[in-house]
Amino acid sequence: MELTAASVCGHRLRAHHLYPRLPAGRLAEAAGACGIQNSPPGAWLTAMYNRMAHCTRAELEQALERDKILLQAWSIRGAPLVFPTAQAGVFLTPLQALPGEEPWIYTRGVSLALEQLSLSFDQALALVREAAGCLAGRTVTGKDALDALLAAEAAPRLDAARRAVWDGPSPYGVPGRRTGQTLGGAVASFLLRPCAFGGQVVFGARAGQSPAFTSPQSWLGASLDAPDDGASLARRFVHCQGPATPADFAAWLGASPSQARRLWNLIAGELMPVTVAGRACWALAADADSLAAGGGQDCVTLAGPHDPYLDVHGPARAWIEPDEGCRRMLWRTVANPGAVLAGGQAVGMWQVKTRAGGVEVTVTLWRPLPPAQRAAVQQAAEAWAAFQEKPLYRLTVRT
Repeated sequence: MELTAASVCGHRLRAHHLYPRLPAGRLAEAAGACGIQNSPPGAWLTAMYNRMAHCTRAELEQALERDKILLQAWSIRGAPLVFPTAQAGVFLTPLQALPGEEPWIYTRGVSLALEQLSLSFDQALALVREAAGCLAGRTVTGKDALDALLAAEAAPRLDAARRAVWDGPSPYGVPGRRTGQTLGGAVASFLLRPCAFGGQVVFGARAGQSPAFTSPQSWLGASLDAPDDGASLARRFVHCQGPATPADFAAWLGASPSQARRLWNLIAGELMPVTVAGRACWALAADADSLAAGGGQDCVTLAGPHDPYLDVHGPARAWIEPDEGCRRMLWRTVANPGAVLAGGQAVGMWQVKTRAGGVEVTVTLWRPLPPAQRAAVQQAAEAWAAFQEKPLYRLTVRT
């Protein structure tokens, strides 16, 4: 089956519930398509707003922090992810590597500390997992405080020689800048993600500008739901982020190729080969009609930084934005802007600055738009500011 980039984008708009948007109240469906990344903090609110009609910040925050319909935990690529609480087994358990699978990409940096401690990765992970038991009945404010607490809990389990190294200064951070972090705190920081995958730590209600952390039992009053074998996660990835390859899946997960291939194979019988703009990849057979239909050309969306729709890697980014220079502006190492999408393809970017008088929104269009789409971009920026419950200090649209 041969597909165009435009038809794939039309399918993906539907898969992500960007077009059409879901009716009010469909929180679990909006967040459960493939999870909503919450970095930078607050990014999940914009993503949910773009997927569900007539929602408010208050409604979303209540669902996460009071009603707990939604849950936040470290998940794919070790990033904070918001997903339905009832689907925690889908978004956490499959990320645990099996024996013989390489460590996750976001834990590779711990090797320097483990060499100094003469500990294997598995030994260190077991140590931090045991220490994480201290979160039962306790909430910790701030990531640095959490690292320090787990390091202190783990220290007595080490022999005297290793404990001296564990309590020593961290080799990580900016040279010449004192962070106060110990080497043990750095180890705990690296290994908190695997602890989350095992259902030991979740995010609690924010304390002002600081995140808070606790155990699922303390936050929810119960353990997380039954583990999932990973088929559902792989299926959601291909449905929302595909057509794709196992290498794309590994990049999205932040997992080793062997772990990604194991999960991919769980749905191998549901896949069909396709070609998109000359690239061979795979799609769900159940999505054949949607992929062929395309559509959504009249959909204009201001997708926030790290919106799940933009969470594609490698050649697939060219389906959203064919120009390499524009791709470099959109997908940066840090501080990504939002993307202006028309028909699911990027036509520009947008950025926000907070002023004393409200928010300043600057939209930069990379190519001319028809008058109706240009008007829709301005309306979308004004509606987003209203959703944020902040005055629109200034709106600038550049071409």
